[in-house]
Formats: sequence, structure tokens, C-alpha cells
Amino acid sequence: MTDIVSPEKRSAMMSGIRGKDTKPEIIVRRLLHRLGYRFRLHRKDLPGKPDIVLPKWRTVIFVNGCYWHGHGDCHLFRPPKTRTEFWTNKIESNRARDQRNHAALKDAGWRVLVIWECAVSKKLSLTDKQLEIAIATALASSENLIELRG
Repeated sequence: MTDIVSPEKRSAMMSGIRGKDTKPEIIVRRLLHRLGYRFRLHRKDLPGKPDIVLPKWRTVIFVNGCYWHGHGDCHLFRPPKTRTEFWTNKIESNRARDQRNHAALKDAGWRVLVIWECAVSKKLSLTDKQLEIAIATALASSENLIELRG
């Protein structure tokens, strides 16, 4: 199957996709702030440069895009129909990198909370209460990895 846009147009479209300060990330940050949490953004000294860092609670939050991180069984993730080998390898390497970063953070004594894009998308919008419960669960849990899915 061929792409319906030119390679130049596709390149321009893909380069416009943000890596940080995405809409789902901003939604989560606003909810956290409204709930009274204070945080740091994209700390370079931590593995994976977490999107949000709650230093007081030694908790990091990653707001993952469902497509880029290969969120299986999600309405926002659909395997590509063109260049499938390239994109499959890309998404698998993203997943492997995420696992390495999560393990390194856990080994360093940090809790990891992953909030998937589908949890804050328009269809299944995350409420203040759901986020508060997820964070409280992450802070109180003996588990170091909590995922919030849509």
C-alpha cells in the first residue's frame, strides 16, 4: 500500500508532532495543579526525562501517546499500513526503552505512574477524582509501576 501524501508532506506532518508539552500532558498538569500538587517537568537527571516529577513523593509521571508507545487494545492505536517493518521496529524500541527507564527509576527508589493518552482523550476524559485516586494509589502502593488506562 502506498502513502496518500508525498514523502515531503509526510515528513513535514511527522516533524510537527511534539515530544513534550502535548495536549494530554498539559491536561494532566492542569489537573495536578488544581489538586494542589507541585511538580517539576522533564528532569534530565532522571532516566527517560519523565514528563512530570513529584519530588516530594519520589514519584514520576509519564503521559504516553498510545500510538508512539504501542498501547495494545486501544482505540487510539492502530498498526500502520505503510512501512510496517519500520514502524513496528520503532514502536517496539520505544516500548523496550520505556521498560528500561521504568526499571532504572524503580531501582533508584522512584514510583512510576504511566497515564495513557486514551485516559485523557475526549472520549474517556480523566476526571480530577480519577487522577487523584491514581496518584494516591501510586503513592500508597508498594508497587512501583501504576498504569492509568482509558
